[in-house]
This record gives sequence, C-alpha cells and structure tokens, in this order.
Amino acid sequence: MIKVQSFTFNPFAENTFVLHDESKEAIIIDPGCYDESEKKELAAYIETMGLKPVKLINTHTHIDHILGNNFVSGKYKLELWMHKDDEQLLKAVSVYGQTWGINCEPSPDPSHFLNEGDVLHFGNSELKVLFTPGHSPGSISFYSVEDRFVIAGDVLFQGSIGRTDLPGGDYDQLIESIKTKLLTLGDDVIVYCGHGPETKIGNERRHNPFLTGAWSQ
Repeated sequence: MIKVQSFTFNPFAENTFVLHDESKEAIIIDPGCYDESEKKELAAYIETMGLKPVKLINTHTHIDHILGNNFVSGKYKLELWMHKDDEQLLKAVSVYGQTWGINCEPSPDPSHFLNEGDVLHFGNSELKVLFTPGHSPGSISFYSVEDRFVIAGDVLFQGSIGRTDLPGGDYDQLIESIKTKLLTLGDDVIVYCGHGPETKIGNERRHNPFLTGAWSQ
C-alpha cells in the first residue's frame, strides 16, 4: 500500500508529495521546497522514515512546483522525470521567476520523458501516467489503481480547476482533460491536488462549478 505524505511549501503554498510503500523506496513529486527550513523539513521526513528516494518527478514545470528540483536531485542523486511538452517552461523558469521576485535555483534537465499510459514503478507499487494538459502543455497526473488515488498537480482542485492564463494554458483543453481522464476514474478516487486540500472525484463531479455548468467563462 502506498503512503502519501504531503508538504506545503514556498510563497505559492504548493503541495509537495512523497510517496512510499513497505519497501521504503520513495518517489518525490513536485518538490517545491524553497528556503532552507523547507528543505530540512523534507529531508528530515525522508530520514526519519528511513526512505530511499528513487525518482524525482514533476507533474508540470511551473515555478512553484520545481523550486526544490535542484536540491532533491543533488541530495539524492536523482534524475528528473516529466512530460516533454513542458520542457520549454522548465527552461524559462529562471526568467519568469523574476516576475514574482523568486530566485530559483536552476533545475536539472529532464532525463526521462513520461507519456500517457506509461507505468511508473517504485518498490512494490506502480502508478499509471495520465496525460492531462490544459493548465500547462505537458501536465501529467499519476493514478494508483490499487490504492484509488490520483496525484493531479494543478489540473483539478477542491471546487476549482487549474488556471489557464499562464503561458501554454488552454481552458477548453483543461476541461477536456478533467472530463476524459480524471472523472472517468471513479467517484471514490482521492485527488491529491497541487494546492489546497485533497478531494474526491465524486465530490468534484457533483459540486465543482466548472464541471457542473454553474460557472461560465
């Protein structure tokens, strides 16, 4: 069984996730740790739990989700996994970070590209890769069939959806991704979001105004 541990980091209140199972192998998704205290918090959890990080993964490469890429990659000697369509966003981070007054350490270049239908393995567990663009061109989500949860990045939130006014955003594409890739997973599936609290697919199907038609663009 996969344990999902979340941390809320950086000025954007981004959710970083560490996933691990009984094997003690772990993957780190969207490390947003920005200052030294946040880096120490993440490292302390990994050390206390006796974990062995084996993969560094980005759901997408907006600045708030990659601020800790350099730290995690260097400390645990990990290569970066992501979708190829977000590579240009990753390369532009240091430039657009200046817009928010954020000094971002350069992220390592990606070594592995993930696509729809790929399966990520760690320990005794696996996650299915879902291509869910719209918030960014290369947004991907990670679905555990066995444990009934999805790590959705900034695609879907409790009562809301990812913003589409950033470079590469596409509202219609985002709605299509949610309806065809996430809502089809089942109402009982837990959604771990890139910001804010977790939710469930059924809750969002019934009450999310962007999906029920209660909100119009």
